[in-house]
Formats: sequence, structure tokens, C-alpha cells
Amino acid sequence: MTFMDKVYTLRTEARSDGKTAYFISFTDGQGKFYDLEVSEPFFIEFRQMERKNRNLQQSDWRHQEHSDLWDETLYNRAFRVPKSVEELIFDVEQRELLDKAIAALPEVQRRRFLLYHDYNFNYRQIGEM
Repeated sequence: MTFMDKVYTLRTEARSDGKTAYFISFTDGQGKFYDLEVSEPFFIEFRQMERKNRNLQQSDWRHQEHSDLWDETLYNRAFRVPKSVEELIFDVEQRELLDKAIAALPEVQRRRFLLYHDYNFNYRQIGEM
């Protein structure tokens, strides 16, 4: 529901005796219409509450982002652009091939490769080990 939508109506009616009658009209959940006469203080409080609520909703609406959020604009704003499905599949296949190639290395070379690439040891540290 936006700030323009209302489920009730406030109205006043001048009577023949010179007094003003205050009414709140609404339809309940079952579709039954009500037209309630209320006291002046209640009507004034309800009107003030309605205005405060409308002002808050308008303020919220003004501060919401009103640009079109398409994939392209979201990607342009992203700190790290997500990979496409093709790139993800390629990365998985490439990792599988790399794992097979590492597994095929002799034990000493495999250990040195893993120490250098996975554990970030330099050649001097690996040689000392």
C-alpha cells in the first residue's frame, strides 16, 4: 500500500442545529460498510495521526531509490562482478584438471608445489625443509 491509498474516509457534516458531526467511514474485511459518528476530539486526533503517518510515508517514498535496477546497473555498482555460469563451469573443470595433474606428480614435486602455491612458502624455505 502506498501513501496515496486509504482504507477509510474522514468527513464532517453540518447539522441543522448549527453543530458539526464527525464521521469515519470504512469497509471491513467481510465487505460490510460502516459509517461511524465519532466525537470531535477523537476525529481531530485521528486526523493528526493520519497527517503524521502520511508525512512519514511520503518521506520514506522520497528517500527510496527510484532508478531502474536492471542486471547491468547492478553489475556496474557491484564491488566484485559475479561470474557468469560459463565462467563458473570453466573454473570447476580447470580445477579438476589441475588436481589430476598435481596428483600425477611424484611425491617430492607434489609436496614442493603444494608448499609453494597453497601454503605460500618461498623457494628458500622449501629448500631448508
